[in-house]
Amino acid sequence: MKKQLLITLLAGLTVATQAAPLAPAQQQAQAANLSAQILTRHHYRAVPLDDAMSQKIFDRYLKMLDPEHVFFLQTDLAQFASLRSRLDDAIFQEDLRVPFDIFNLYQQRVTERLGYARELLKQDFDFSQNETYQYQRDKEPWPASQEDMRDLWRKRVKSDWLRLKLAGKDDNFIRSTLDKRYASNIARVEKYKADDVFQVFMDSYATSIEPHTDYMSPTASADFDIAMSLSLVGIGAVLQEREEYTTIRDLVPGGPAALSSKLKVGDRIVAVGQGAEGAMTDIVGWRVNDVVGLIRGAKDTTVRLDVLPSDAGPDAKTRRIALVRNKISLERQAAKKSVIQVKEGQAVRQVGVITLPMFYQDIEARRRGDKEFKSAARDVARLLDELKKEKIDSVLIDLRNNGGGSLDEAIELTSIFTGVGPVLQERNSRGDIKVDSAKAPRAVWNGTMGVLINRGSASASEIFAAAIQDYGRGVVIGEPSFGKGTVQTVINLDQMARNEKPQFGELKMTIAQFFRINGGTTQLRGVVPDIKFPTVSDTEQFGESSYDNALPWTQIKPAGYTPLGDLSRLLPVLESRHANRIAKDKDFQYLLEDLRDVQAQRSKRQLSLNEAERRRERELREARLKQREEGKDSDAASKGGKAGHQAAARKIVPQDAGLQAGERSLSEELADEKAQKEAKDVWLDEAARIVGDTAALLKTQSKLAARNSASGSSSGIAETGRR
Repeated sequence: MKKQLLITLLAGLTVATQAAPLAPAQQQAQAANLSAQILTRHHYRAVPLDDAMSQKIFDRYLKMLDPEHVFFLQTDLAQFASLRSRLDDAIFQEDLRVPFDIFNLYQQRVTERLGYARELLKQDFDFSQNETYQYQRDKEPWPASQEDMRDLWRKRVKSDWLRLKLAGKDDNFIRSTLDKRYASNIARVEKYKADDVFQVFMDSYATSIEPHTDYMSPTASADFDIAMSLSLVGIGAVLQEREEYTTIRDLVPGGPAALSSKLKVGDRIVAVGQGAEGAMTDIVGWRVNDVVGLIRGAKDTTVRLDVLPSDAGPDAKTRRIALVRNKISLERQAAKKSVIQVKEGQAVRQVGVITLPMFYQDIEARRRGDKEFKSAARDVARLLDELKKEKIDSVLIDLRNNGGGSLDEAIELTSIFTGVGPVLQERNSRGDIKVDSAKAPRAVWNGTMGVLINRGSASASEIFAAAIQDYGRGVVIGEPSFGKGTVQTVINLDQMARNEKPQFGELKMTIAQFFRINGGTTQLRGVVPDIKFPTVSDTEQFGESSYDNALPWTQIKPAGYTPLGDLSRLLPVLESRHANRIAKDKDFQYLLEDLRDVQAQRSKRQLSLNEAERRRERELREARLKQREEGKDSDAASKGGKAGHQAAARKIVPQDAGLQAGERSLSEELADEKAQKEAKDVWLDEAARIVGDTAALLKTQSKLAARNSASGSSSGIAETGRR
């Protein structure tokens, strides 16, 4: 494609965001070109950047911008049609006006649709009509005409209004709340910067090759490093945008903000200044991530904040606070331990639970030779030593919603339970296979163990769970996992280009596929638990199988390894006990009932806009909840004492308040979060019981084996973890 023709096509693309259209920077075009050179040559699934790939990028870009097909019209798509095969030229010619002009039109359409939504709030709605609103539209066509689009948004606004009406809100409250919501959405899209557009476009390219290849801007790269190292340099405040104000949502214990006692939850930051005398920058209306960029900085430097107290009006006098930045350890995201008591007749077993949110590692500290670098595996080993002192009988590793992280940490964590031996196999794009082995001289924990996973357990979590399963080292419990069986590396584009300052960002690129030591792979199918829990997640929307370009499942030869145990003969007994127990567990049955309701609603993909019908549905749900609570109150009252008093004081909470994040008071949001954290975790409790059953059965079998051995025979079952 000649450059002149590309310019002509651009000129023909109607873009109405004339006030301040976003345009690409030269370094972004250069970064895109360099990324293409790397991806087309070195990716595990290297594919050429040609017209065919351009069409895939184009379609994915539109999907990322308008996933529910509620902003663009089919006429917009027709206007774009001649550009579908031009994005490869745009990248190679370092001219990114095509994706930027598409985004500018998207920005205009968002403003138009939400502006129309705000106009609709001036009228009344008739909720006696038998209408439905299709709230999941990813599989629906884009509206064909302005009339179709207006009708779609009329139903969308009507649905938002009805939710609030069913929650008991009056018309004035509903109008005000929805008007603020739509205005806030307009303001949010108007705050997009060129970096954001470039990020979305490059992700469209990267994920068109394979789902787990990503582009990371310099800002995104910094956030990735923070997540992996569990540390940053700043003041230790969790910030949230609330009605144009950057609001303090939480304070990190031990951080400069908390230690100063000058800030509290709910305070609003209105200006930020650097150093002792730097100019103050007004940040009202800024995006939170931009404010964070101002507040973070080098260790031992000063940042000044103008703060509006939480209980003050918008015109109140602000306070100026100076804080010295320091290294903040994000301990709340680190591994944690607890103990669950499992009763079996008169016996009580102590199950030590270790919750691991991700496989973190401070890579930079490790490179510097810091022997105390942050490490998930080392933290777990330390927690296990503490649990041993608490005389636990078995261990449960909770990896729910652990999306992965460091491959090295997954290997090291496995060795804590298996000692020396293979953990996984890797195959690169040339077909070469290497075996990654644990090098720990001995296992830290040789007793009974289990692993709890769900659909959100991915990558490194799957490596660990699969290895524990293949070694026969422990029982795996929960939902089938995500199904990500690929290995990524991070490539610093600025280092490749020899840039003195960060400009280009980084590529997180798939370079290999990993395989279990038994020769299978977790790719696409995930880890299938030994004891399965009902599937909670929407597998059509979440998980490797939901991607249209995921790598297929395959297998290779097993690695040379020796199983450490055999739980296969115990599984039927464990499954039977589990089934009998949950059949009698009211909380578990309530959960299954709610899950069936959610799945039924998912299958509909639409909501009734008839008030009477929705009220009947809501009243049925609330009656069911009330009946449950009354049953709990009755059970607690029969036990008497404090439990009975607390049960009597409990109130029924409405199911759906119709409000989004940031629309309720901060105190209400924090109270709800606290209640959710303190709520009974039905899945975790049952997983602990299964691990307790495993320990009891292994102990019985061990005694039986000893008796049989004395009489010259063997049961053929070894206690898990015996070396």
